Amino acid sequence: MELVTIGMNMHSMTMRKPCLLFAIGTSVLLQAQVRVAHVLVALCDNEHQGIVKVPPGIGNGQKPSTNLYWGAGYGVKTHFTRSEEWVAVPSTRPSTPHILDRAIWKHRDSAVYLVADAYDGRNIREATEDLLRFSSGEMPERIAVDGRTIIAGGGAQLIGYVGHDGLMDFALTERFEGSPEPERRTIILACISKHYFTPHLRATGASPLLWTTGLMAPEAYTLKAALNAWVARSEDGVVRERAAVAYDKYQHCGIKGARRLLVTGW
Repeated sequence: MELVTIGMNMHSMTMRKPCLLFAIGTSVLLQAQVRVAHVLVALCDNEHQGIVKVPPGIGNGQKPSTNLYWGAGYGVKTHFTRSEEWVAVPSTRPSTPHILDRAIWKHRDSAVYLVADAYDGRNIREATEDLLRFSSGEMPERIAVDGRTIIAGGGAQLIGYVGHDGLMDFALTERFEGSPEPERRTIILACISKHYFTPHLRATGASPLLWTTGLMAPEAYTLKAALNAWVARSEDGVVRERAAVAYDKYQHCGIKGARRLLVTGW
């Protein structure tokens, strides 16, 4: 690219070139702006959650490696690690005792990182509260990854939840209040999440990108389809449609049923 105009003297060229280079560099940085999605996974737990019992091997909420929502075939860690769109990057588990595992991926074709935390199934209340804290913009977490620092937690642009809907079993008394700026979106893949989470989520200032109107299997294919559409900056309706198509593909519930189940907005 030509950085000078015809007729400039050497002094002008020297003065303007760094400014133009700075402007070009700033433009490139803006185009490659990092975005972060942080997903909290409440491990399936036969003993400590009010769920329909599953086989013991996938229903042990203290064993993420085989858990239905984490290490099993359609668990978050397994499904994203096997995907073509997401590339695993090295990560370390947080010091928080009830977070039993952490995985981080970078989207192959964009500057988007996905941070996923596996919460001990006994601590589903803590997972639910953290979802709302992050949604309100609280507790931003700086994570060193790929030679850069990303901001997860309340600093993420998208906050997600996968697992049993704990609000069907317990009530929250704390109010999680936040501002709508900067924009934060949420994906809550749990049974009847729109009904149970609406009064709590409204106070946070975040807006719902995807949640549910009925009972569901919160496996990772639905999350991946929604995230891939969000990465591409698709409209909300497209995100919801991609998620519905994925859910129907694996659950064979019919696309109309999947569209009724998975909704966007208030």
